[in-house]
Order: sequence, then C-alpha cells, then structure tokens
Amino acid sequence: MHRFEYYAPSSLAEAIDLLHTKGEGGKILAGGTDLMPQMKERGRHPKYIVSLKDVAELRGIRFSEQDGLRIGAGTRFAAVREDPTVKSRFNVLVQGAKLIGSLQTQNLATVGGNVCNAAPSADAVPAFIVADAEATIQGPDGRRTLPLKDVFTGPGQTVLAADEILTGVHVPTPPPRSAGVYLRHVPRKELDIAVAGVGVFIQLDESLQRITHARVCLSSVAPVPLRATQTEAALVGQTASEELYQRAGDIAAGEARPISDQRGSAAFRRVLVKALTVKSLTQAVATIKAAR
Repeated sequence: MHRFEYYAPSSLAEAIDLLHTKGEGGKILAGGTDLMPQMKERGRHPKYIVSLKDVAELRGIRFSEQDGLRIGAGTRFAAVREDPTVKSRFNVLVQGAKLIGSLQTQNLATVGGNVCNAAPSADAVPAFIVADAEATIQGPDGRRTLPLKDVFTGPGQTVLAADEILTGVHVPTPPPRSAGVYLRHVPRKELDIAVAGVGVFIQLDESLQRITHARVCLSSVAPVPLRATQTEAALVGQTASEELYQRAGDIAAGEARPISDQRGSAAFRRVLVKALTVKSLTQAVATIKAAR
C-alpha cells in the first residue's frame, strides 16, 4: 500500500473544507469495506484520505409520516436492517441491506459508502431507487438534492464533485396499498456479487386489482442501476396477473444492457432479468393483498 495523508475531521464543514483545500486525488473513508480492498488489491492510490468516522451528524435514522424517512450517509447497514420503522414501513430497504456482504460487513458498511462506490451490482441501491429515494449532497457551494437514480454516471462514477459529500438519503412515506421487493441471482447462496438483480415497487387501486403506480430498477445488467421505464409504463393501469408479469419480464429483459463476463453471459443475464421481474412482481402484489 502506498503512502497517503490521513485526516479525521469531527464535523461535516471541516470535512468539506479539507476536500476543497486539498483538491483532487483524495478519497473519502466511510466504512472502508470498499475502499480498503481497492487500495490493497486493485491499485487505487489516493494522495490523501478524509475519514468520516467522527462526523456524528452524518449518522442516524429519522421518520415522520409527513416528511418520510431520512437516513444519514454515515449510517451503517446493520442499523438500517434492525430499525423497527424501516422493517415495518420500508421493508424493501431491509431486503437490500441484508445482502451487503456478511454481518460483519453490515456492521461497517455505510449507506453513503455503498452509494458513492457506484458499483452496478450494489444490492442496496435498487431498493432505494424503487422506494423513490432522493440524495442530499453538500459541498463548499451549499446543499443540493437530486433523485438517487441520477447520482450514477458509470461504474465507480457519480455526479459528486471532488469536494462534495453525500450527506443522506430521503425516502418518502409509502402510499397505501403498496409494497417493494428486491431480488437477485448469485452463483453462491451467500457473500457473492449479483449476476442480475431486480427491484420493484407497486401500488394497487382500492380493489387490489389494478396497478396504479410502478417503479422497476435493474442491477448488474447496465453500467449504472437502471430504471426500466418501459416496463413501468407497461404495468401502470393494468390488472395484476401472471400474464402481465410475464409481459413485463420480457420488456425488462429488453431494456437491460448487460455484458458478458466470468460470472455470466449477456444472454443469461437477460433470462435472469425476466425471471426476477416476474418473481418480484408476484411477491410485491401478494404482500399488498396479504396486508389487507
């Protein structure tokens, strides 16, 4: 490992000032579950590191019916998966959090680190996207917000400037008669990277028959987590049925932009996208109906 400067600010303002003053070539250290292996094994050599471990204002989970759910970027996934409100009202986020490596990893990995690592295979991100999450970003020029889906520009790349920090994620309160599901396929049962993943969010009408709203996000099948907008349009206004799910699966497979690599061919990934879309839609609708 190459030499680097290390800073551990105690406030967000101090962290931003460090990044702005030191300039290009730095990296932010959150939980370290991505950055440390990259430095040790993949040849990443930052000039300096700004650790956020002492920035308490970046941690925490808050919820209100009016404002929704706010999760600080420094919040660890173990806290997300065990929070009573998240488990009861935002279970799709728990589904994603439980897939972040091992229990030990979840006790270190942070929401902000997982997002900003910008891996196309990140399991937590599709769950947040279908939950309609919004990212809050802060830098020397102030604060800005944008849909989480718009944060990613490519593998390992985001819209954040070198002196900006992701400070949190906001998720609106789910509407009535709605549910989200995230499913993935991995070669091994645990501790593996998704070959393909699909997240869905569905809302039904009062009769619990017709889909009134839909969000679909695909992972590991494009350079970024991909909103399947054509699939969403095909679902809205339609009666929930196996035939509809199959048709949506075909459309989602067509929207995917997979590559072939050592974990699976592009053709195999498209087959997985269809199967996961059908299964996740089936589970989401069943969850809504079971809650009535």
